[in-house]
Amino acid sequence: MRAGKVISTGYQLIAGGYLAYRLTVLAANARALKRLAPTSGETIQGDGAPTVSILVPARNEAETLPQTLPGLLAQGGAEVLVLDDDSSDETASLARGCGARVIAGQPLPAGWSGKSWACHQLAEHASGEILIFTDADVRWNPGALAAVVAHQRTQRADLLTVWPRQVNRGGQRLLTPMVDAAMLGHFPVAALNLPIPGAVAANGQVMALTAAAYELSGGHAGIKGDLLDDMALARAVKESGGRVRIVLGGDAVTVTMYASYAASIEGLAKSTLGLHSGSRLMLAASALWFHAIYTLPWLLPVSPGIAAIRAATLADRAVVNVLTGRRSPRDLAEGLLGPLTPLLALPVYWRAVRRRVTWRGRSYEQ
Repeated sequence: MRAGKVISTGYQLIAGGYLAYRLTVLAANARALKRLAPTSGETIQGDGAPTVSILVPARNEAETLPQTLPGLLAQGGAEVLVLDDDSSDETASLARGCGARVIAGQPLPAGWSGKSWACHQLAEHASGEILIFTDADVRWNPGALAAVVAHQRTQRADLLTVWPRQVNRGGQRLLTPMVDAAMLGHFPVAALNLPIPGAVAANGQVMALTAAAYELSGGHAGIKGDLLDDMALARAVKESGGRVRIVLGGDAVTVTMYASYAASIEGLAKSTLGLHSGSRLMLAASALWFHAIYTLPWLLPVSPGIAAIRAATLADRAVVNVLTGRRSPRDLAEGLLGPLTPLLALPVYWRAVRRRVTWRGRSYEQ
C-alpha cells in the first residue's frame, strides 16, 4: 500500500510538473511573441522598399492555388514564382492564369527531398533582396507582406519564420493543432536569442530570408535530404551567424494544412521521426510519455492531485489556441480532446517508425 502511494505521488509530481512547465512556457511565449497586424490594402511598393521574391513550391495544387494565389499576387512583391513540381493536374496552367511566373521543375535528384529541391530551384530563379518561401495552401491577406517585411526589419532578422494561424474544421481539428502545441508549449522563443546553435524553431509554411543569409547558410542545397527542412534551414542560418526570429500570423497569414484527419496522419508522420532526432527509441518513449501525461490521469482514481492534472490536460490546447488567435468557442472546445489526442496520434507514430514514409506521392528512407 505504501509503495503504491509513493508511486502515485511520484507520478503526480512528474505529470503535474510537466504540465506546469508547458503552461509556463506558453505564458512566456504569449509575452514574447508578436502577431502580424496588417493594414488593409498596404503593399511594399515604393521608393526604398526592398525587392521581394515570393516563392511557392507546388505539387498537385490545382484545388488550392485558385484560393490562395490571387491574394499572394496582390501583396506587391517584385515577383511571384511558382515551381511546378512534376504535377499531374492543372497546377501550372492555373498558376499562369492567376498571373504568376511558373517554373517547370526538374526531375528530383537522388538524395534530395522534394520540397528542398523545389525551393532550391526557386531560389536560383529569384532576384529579390528578400526571399519568401511560402506553401501553396497559405493565405496571405491584404497587407500581410508589408507586415512581414516591416517585422523582419524591426527584428533585424536574417530569417523570419511566420506561424500562420490555422483554420480548421471537422476532422482537421483532431490532430493538426498539435503542430502549434508541440512548438509553442515546449520551446521558449526567448531561447532564439541565446548563442546555442540547436536552439531554433521554424515553420516551413512561411520562411522569409535575406538573400545574403540564404547564400551564406548554404541554402536548401546544404540540407537537401532533411525531411525536417524548415528546422534544418533555420539551424544552418543560425550556425552561419544569422538571426532567427518568429512571429505569429494572426489575421494576416492563415493556413488550412490538411483536408482531413487521414491527411493529417500522413502529413505529420513524415516529420515526426525527425523531431525525435531520428531515434525510434526516443519516438517510442515520446508516445508513452504522451499517453502517461494526457490519457492516464483519466483512468486513475480521482484525488485532488489527479483532478488538477486532468484540468491541465484540458486547458493545455485551449491555451495554445488563445495564444495563436484561435479563440472561437469551437476552437477553445478543442481542449476537450486533450485526453484523446494521444490515442488519435497512434497512427502517426506507427507510420513514423517505419523505414519509409510517403508524402505527396514520393517515398523517403528514414
